[in-house]
Amino acid sequence: MQHRITVLGAGYAGAVAAGRLARRLRREDAVITLVNAEPDFVERVRMHELAAGRQLRPRPFDEMFAGTGVVLKIAEVTGVDVDRKAVAVRATDGAEELEYDTLVYALGSGWNGQGVPGAAEHAHEIAGRPGALRLRERLARLDAGQPVVVVGGGLTGLEAATEFAEARPDLDVALMASGGLGDWLSPKGRRHLRKVFGRLGVTVHEHAAVTGVEADHVVTADGTSVPAAVTVWTTGFAVHPIARATPLQAGGTGRLVVDGTMRSVSHPDVYVIGDAAMVNGPGGKPLRMSCASGIPTAWQAADAIAARLTGGRLPKTPLRYVNQCISLGRREGLIQYVTADDRAVDAALTGRLAAVYKELVCKGAAWGVANPTLGMPARRRAARETAARATSAAA
Repeated sequence: MQHRITVLGAGYAGAVAAGRLARRLRREDAVITLVNAEPDFVERVRMHELAAGRQLRPRPFDEMFAGTGVVLKIAEVTGVDVDRKAVAVRATDGAEELEYDTLVYALGSGWNGQGVPGAAEHAHEIAGRPGALRLRERLARLDAGQPVVVVGGGLTGLEAATEFAEARPDLDVALMASGGLGDWLSPKGRRHLRKVFGRLGVTVHEHAAVTGVEADHVVTADGTSVPAAVTVWTTGFAVHPIARATPLQAGGTGRLVVDGTMRSVSHPDVYVIGDAAMVNGPGGKPLRMSCASGIPTAWQAADAIAARLTGGRLPKTPLRYVNQCISLGRREGLIQYVTADDRAVDAALTGRLAAVYKELVCKGAAWGVANPTLGMPARRRAARETAARATSAAA
């Protein structure tokens, strides 16, 4: 019998894991089913570009996985029963259950309103394509001079504010940061950030935690009201609610706790990768939710599953950081070099060269999804059960 591997979610982590498993295991030994709600790959790191009006290249999964043996199931995941080892899905032709032997959970994360009153009702999000497209339509209807407020001073907020200001210089773009602007960056990085924000005319409200969102303004902790024809919420991400509905062991933030091979510490037939995984990197610090974290966890999980099925040696993919890549519009960028545990060092790349660097990283990440072994030849190995049967028959 074939070992049934089901991968839930085809973002960067899920798509890489499915493709890598298909190149590690023989088709007669394992069937790999990839479940995703949309038929094409979404470059999540470009959602601010999509919202600003840029057209993105389509990447259909049926082309990406042609000839690999990966079975595509275009459906929404509605539930996971880890005790019965079954996944409930809903497709256009109705609901059904998919049974599995090994599950790879890669449903990732969505936007996080942080419980702020009015955020869910009045703010836009760019954590996924539907939200980015809604924001795109709303921005297109804005008249010149109207205020756009981006809430959140992290990487997504920085990229969104500068992208919108560059694409629509006629708008009044502001950024609300709960701390200082880029206060985790090196001095060189912070100076460049302020220079670009100033050139683009982005107003920065520092140490301004937003405590309420209304239809036409936001309110900060000190009672200040900032006008906002459109509010964009970028204060962080939260795991998919399906993760919280399972008995899989989770940490305080709802992320699912895994060991070094991305295997659930409570359910060994479940692997968790990407934003949903609570895994420690260098120094014992949990990896942050990001593409930079998700892809290495996918490599680690796929290779560990293949090793356990074939009797091979368990892999050890380095889970560390090298840099933070920040686009500041289409013509400017900032590459902040960091320690293995993601702390800024003095070195930083800025300007046009940094923008080119960031674009190459984005393109490389998308290429890596379609080429999960990074262009290196891969040998499909027989599962231990198959090898044992063959030995027995020969005897």
